[in-house]
Amino acid sequence: MKTILSSLVLWCIIGLSLGHAQKPNIILIYADDISARELPIYGASQWSPAPQGGDTSDPKYRAQTPVLDKLANEGVWVKNTWASTICSPSRAMMMTGRYAHLHKWWHNKDKGKWTNEKGRKETWPLYESSPYTIAHIAKAGGYATYWAGKTQMSGVENFGFDEAVFTPGEIQSKSDENPYTDFKIISKKQNGKKVLINEDTGDKVDYYQQYGWYWQPHVQLMNHPDAKQQFEWWPNTPESRQSYGLNTYGPDVELDFIFDFMKRKQKDEQPFFIYHTTHLGHDGWDFFSSETDKDKREKWPGTPKIKWENGQYTKTQPHITGDAGQYDTHGTVTEGGIHNHINYLDYQVWQYMKKLKELGIEDNTILIFCADNGTSGYGKNVPVSQKGVHVPLIIYAPCLNMSKQGEQDILANISDVLPTIVDIVGIKVPESYELNGESLLTYLTTDQKEHREWIYSYHQEKQLIRGKNVMIDGKGNYYNTAKTPKDLISYPKITDWSKVSEAHRKEKKMLEAIMPQFDLHATEHDAPASGIGRMKKLKQVEKQ
Repeated sequence: MKTILSSLVLWCIIGLSLGHAQKPNIILIYADDISARELPIYGASQWSPAPQGGDTSDPKYRAQTPVLDKLANEGVWVKNTWASTICSPSRAMMMTGRYAHLHKWWHNKDKGKWTNEKGRKETWPLYESSPYTIAHIAKAGGYATYWAGKTQMSGVENFGFDEAVFTPGEIQSKSDENPYTDFKIISKKQNGKKVLINEDTGDKVDYYQQYGWYWQPHVQLMNHPDAKQQFEWWPNTPESRQSYGLNTYGPDVELDFIFDFMKRKQKDEQPFFIYHTTHLGHDGWDFFSSETDKDKREKWPGTPKIKWENGQYTKTQPHITGDAGQYDTHGTVTEGGIHNHINYLDYQVWQYMKKLKELGIEDNTILIFCADNGTSGYGKNVPVSQKGVHVPLIIYAPCLNMSKQGEQDILANISDVLPTIVDIVGIKVPESYELNGESLLTYLTTDQKEHREWIYSYHQEKQLIRGKNVMIDGKGNYYNTAKTPKDLISYPKITDWSKVSEAHRKEKKMLEAIMPQFDLHATEHDAPASGIGRMKKLKQVEKQ
């Protein structure tokens, strides 16, 4: 596989020779299921309450993000950034810089098929549909690459990352079960019917199959220099096995391995690209709760307790005891709620900044914070207005000498991140290769007033698009977006076009003319008939 990846980089991408010392490190934090409104910097009048989500203006559920606020105000934060409405297609957009008409990941359970080299029909892998993944781009620019957290795509070794820590890990075969934790919800047959079982308690539950990624998590390493094989379950040393247990928190494990990678690459004087796809923000089974009623459970399990005081965070070390569904957290774990997940993300960003300063690279590192789709229970999987697609985007980049600062009233798309990284790392992608994202670099570093005229998203066969004045959602509703409502979502519908400005009518025509080029769900749902993909292209090249 390493030979194939090397061939891909040499064949597909022409690197520009910009010495390592000149290249900034890049940290991309891609949070899970967090709407823009959840971050205080966006100033929304409503956010999501615990335990089950929805809408509230109760300040006790408001996240507190002093570090992200500081980075957003000293760097930039974008007022209107769109992703997709749900995880897989949005992560496909980030990984490839392309929309679903090209990579064919239309929805979590609606992905284009292809016939693989063994003659079997299966989901078309992103690395086959779109060979210029975000990691291949960084590698071509001379970067060491690391992937941490959630994957939501198979074949993780094919995406161009040198190393990784995955939570909950990628099961390579039926015999490749994690031996260290029974925090998982799995499907079993009872009396001829499939049921979901909490392995920790043996109870039948009403939920969905998952391997735990928060407390006592399933953790897998890929290509770790001390591991004995490409994929290895962690804990994998006597020391780590001794400390692993109920008090082990998955997001902390991710950060420990990320920091170790950063330290090693800094020592090697090689720039690094970190792709941190944290689970924080996503709901999950609360193994510490005795409640099995889905409607009574906390939607977002508690995090370790943290406190912001005098410009720094302190953390209460978790102390959890018990077994088989009977646990005591001894007051060291927060209540459930997405606000606590966001608070913990802020704590982790603070840890990032501390580590960068410790390594002496805080002024030569770019940090990008964003999310994959709207909050569960509010916007996730919702194509109405921009509920499902409106996500935060913060860029902190002291090394870029940005001409902009603070709030940016522009339109941006998650697909823009990849071409931005293309420009930052200093490589070229052939003009014949379609990228749907547009680099933000020129906007950020010049006096350019606008970034894009329109942004686009998709939800299975549905399309969403908006400009400065007009939005068309997945239900075919038209909205007047000239003024932002207090809740960031309640734009007035347009039903009489004679009552809006000429600019609105002109923009409507523009948006309606753009959508057909991407509207291929019905006609080109699957991979091209030729089956052209990365592996096939490489084999063709090798034969020449």
